[in-house]
Amino acid sequence: MATYEPIATTTLGSAASTVTFSSIPQTYTDIKCVIVTQEVASGSGLGENLLVRVNNTLPTQSQTTISGNGSSASSNRKTSQSYGYIKIPFTGSNWGLVEIDFFNYTGSTFKTYLSSTSGDLNGSGEVIRTVHLAQMTTAISNRIQFEAGSNSFAAGSTFTLYGILKA
Repeated sequence: MATYEPIATTTLGSAASTVTFSSIPQTYTDIKCVIVTQEVASGSGLGENLLVRVNNTLPTQSQTTISGNGSSASSNRKTSQSYGYIKIPFTGSNWGLVEIDFFNYTGSTFKTYLSSTSGDLNGSGEVIRTVHLAQMTTAISNRIQFEAGSNSFAAGSTFTLYGILKA
């Protein structure tokens, strides 16, 4: 069984458009970020794309997504994207959960990460899972930054980074 060790936690005192973890230790097998947030929307659209910037770059990547909302399911695939984004299915006064697992983050091969998002929109929520393949071979070491696009993360949002040790 894997062991999760908290590395860092940030709780927002006021709305912010970015949250950054820096100086990522290289002593774990994998890392995981758990985000509990309410999106403060600048427009009226449903959700926004959360951008993930690693080592101060937006690496080219491919991603495959599956989603469901209780009455329908869908999937899509994108290749050679110049950014990595995670669709968050909540907005306004609704809180949601985002989990991102970065596998073999210290290795010298392309980086794979899995994102899971879920949000309840008063009975009409959605669950989304995406596997990402980032075309970068350097270790994720100096920073992971989460950007809320044209919106902001609400005050009270928490971002926790965990190190995962194999059993």
